[in-house]
Amino acid sequence: MTWPLGILLFLATVTAMEGFAYVMHRWVMHGPGWFLHASHHAPRAGIWELNDLYAVIFAIPSIVLLLGGVQLGWWWGCTWIGAGIAAYGAIYFGFHDVIVHRRIATRYLPRSSYMKRIIQAHRLHHVVETKRGTVSFGFLWAPRPEALKAELQRRGKTGIRAAR
Repeated sequence: MTWPLGILLFLATVTAMEGFAYVMHRWVMHGPGWFLHASHHAPRAGIWELNDLYAVIFAIPSIVLLLGGVQLGWWWGCTWIGAGIAAYGAIYFGFHDVIVHRRIATRYLPRSSYMKRIIQAHRLHHVVETKRGTVSFGFLWAPRPEALKAELQRRGKTGIRAAR
């Protein structure tokens, strides 16, 4: 094991996790896992929502890989992959739960075009309250908001949240 290879594996894992998160969000959370994820598309009552169980579920592989790589003598790459999964989880928490949904108070205001774009894309995702018909399933990469708005317009009003 060399540090440069470990860091490369770590960064590759963080990058690959965006693809994994997209697939899980689009076809699991908005599919058979909707029974947990529906709570995230409804107004929250309290600090927790059923959807938070996904954080626990997705942390398990990271914990197992870190344990195996550090303590159980598994292949050295398990440690770096487990750390990459954990890092993606931390980035996701910071972006999604803190910045977008403001579950922890912060004074952060997005200034960069990148941050404005992914925040707007995620908010457009939440315009739809139902299992089907929403747009933008990634967390750290998103299509242009204009394209997402056009797609929502094309789909009509199905599942669109009523004005408050």
